[in-house]
Amino acid sequence: MFIDEARVFLRAGNGGNGCLSFRREKYLPKGGPDGGDGGKGGDVVLLCNENLNDLREYKFQPHRNARNGRPGEGRNKHGADGDDVVLEVPPGTQVFEAESELLVAELLDDGERVVLLKGGRGGLGNNQFKNSVNQAPRKTTPGKEGASGEYVFKLKTIADVGLVGFPNAGKSSLTNAFTNARPKCAPYPFTTKTPSVGVIEYDDFARISMADVPGLIEGASENRGLGHRFLKHIERCKLLVFIIDMAGTDNRKPADDYAQLLVELKNFDPALAAKPRLVVANKMDCEASAKNLTAFRRKWKGVEIAKVSCLTGEGLDALKALVRERVEAAERAADADSENAA
Repeated sequence: MFIDEARVFLRAGNGGNGCLSFRREKYLPKGGPDGGDGGKGGDVVLLCNENLNDLREYKFQPHRNARNGRPGEGRNKHGADGDDVVLEVPPGTQVFEAESELLVAELLDDGERVVLLKGGRGGLGNNQFKNSVNQAPRKTTPGKEGASGEYVFKLKTIADVGLVGFPNAGKSSLTNAFTNARPKCAPYPFTTKTPSVGVIEYDDFARISMADVPGLIEGASENRGLGHRFLKHIERCKLLVFIIDMAGTDNRKPADDYAQLLVELKNFDPALAAKPRLVVANKMDCEASAKNLTAFRRKWKGVEIAKVSCLTGEGLDALKALVRERVEAAERAADADSENAA
């Protein structure tokens, strides 16, 4: 089960109350006030952990509370601070206020910490109120309440490359061939039901992450099929790789498949359709593929196409190098845009 969204109810700890106390010792008839301060309540802290890949922990345990601060005691003993509650989330997690849907935090890098809710401040003991005029104060203050709220955690996978295609086009097969991920592969549609991320490794130790999401169908942007739920997982990708079944399985037309994929991405988010993309013609070992490729080139003139066969391994090495080239080009373009904006 892959959980990429969870609603949580969080509460930081309350501060401890200040103490009302007077020093009582033999031979010290005027000992004076010695009530200590209360401890601070614990915070709610988010911690990014790259070893996590979904939000299932919060789907089934949505209520999380930090510890309250301890009250102060006599003899000027301050109460202990409450322990923070640390919520570990995978990279790419966004945190929204449930009611306003306002984005309040986003964690992208491993080890990144965000204090989401602060614990209440501890109250003051009566020792804090003594002065030359009032040498026996009976005043204390209570601890402050910790912040609380209802939030929605949403996960957007962080990957350099996102695979887009219709069911049974060969996305999972390509992921298996290129990366250490092992999504299910079978000769029928919808074998992939959840996103998976693998890493492409090169001889010079360069690494590129690649995300495989469930196949799209016509109307995916209108919540049809499985793929619509996971399109957000490729929003952060630098390069989109369109896997086209060039064999035309089930009497499909590859040129029309590509057009439909572009429509679905544009309807979901125009910025997604505008990302750099690479078209990969898969199943080139099949008899009908050459004819379909000719028809595809006729309709989509000027579109560069990488020809591969995940079954025989034809063209995979060249595609692996091309993917790296395109990702690096996208990174350079993004850096140039950032410098111009600055």
